[in-house]
Amino acid sequence: MSDTASYIVTQGRNIVLRTDGQAVSEQDCARLEQFYPNLTRYYDRTNNLTTIGLPAQSGVPEGYRAFPLRSYFAAQPTAIGSLAFRAKALVEWRESTHFCTQCGSALSDDQTLTARVCPQCQRLFFPRIDPCIIVLVKKEGKFLLARHVQRNQDIYACIAGFIEAGESAEHAVAREVFEETGIRVRDICYRASQSWPFPGQLMLGFTAEYDSGEFRFQPDEIADAQWFDPDNLPPSPSPGSLAYRLIHEFA
Repeated sequence: MSDTASYIVTQGRNIVLRTDGQAVSEQDCARLEQFYPNLTRYYDRTNNLTTIGLPAQSGVPEGYRAFPLRSYFAAQPTAIGSLAFRAKALVEWRESTHFCTQCGSALSDDQTLTARVCPQCQRLFFPRIDPCIIVLVKKEGKFLLARHVQRNQDIYACIAGFIEAGESAEHAVAREVFEETGIRVRDICYRASQSWPFPGQLMLGFTAEYDSGEFRFQPDEIADAQWFDPDNLPPSPSPGSLAYRLIHEFA
């Protein structure tokens, strides 16, 4: 446990900061609780971290501002950015985990572990993490980037997807690329990982080489995909994401 207490406030996909540049304190948390009686508060003993989640659709009081969490993560040292991502993930987990799935009893926070506990059957509920893959596919020096149907941004990004039961991460890479684009890949190589708390993914990043196939898009997933020259890329993921690192660091 850290000797220094940390306080992080999130609101939807944003982090809430003081406008004077000072770190959020216990006094700030107490003030915010006066404005939002039903906010989510959770104490993470592992990191001596108090997390606060404000209602997503509300404003913020005078003296505070909401700032995109992704941009904050990209601008901070890794340890600080990762702690903010952890705070976001814990708030999401705390807000969605209320009752025991075995007996239906209301859960309480465990006094030792980062978990919720059922007072009746003693079952523990830890923060859920969903493993995903994200892959940059290369062909003769060009990158496969796709515009995804479900994204809220009009950008071209790497192929990504959840790892299914019984799969290895490498199997998921090959399956996702083929399912979404009709392309088969080889030489799958792990590069890096990143927590992605929107709401609770662990992204495993890979590169792979084109093996065979022609484009055949999965219509409910892919709006378009093309091979792009790295010197002439379309609008693509910004710094702070593993997709950005795959495109600009590991290619």
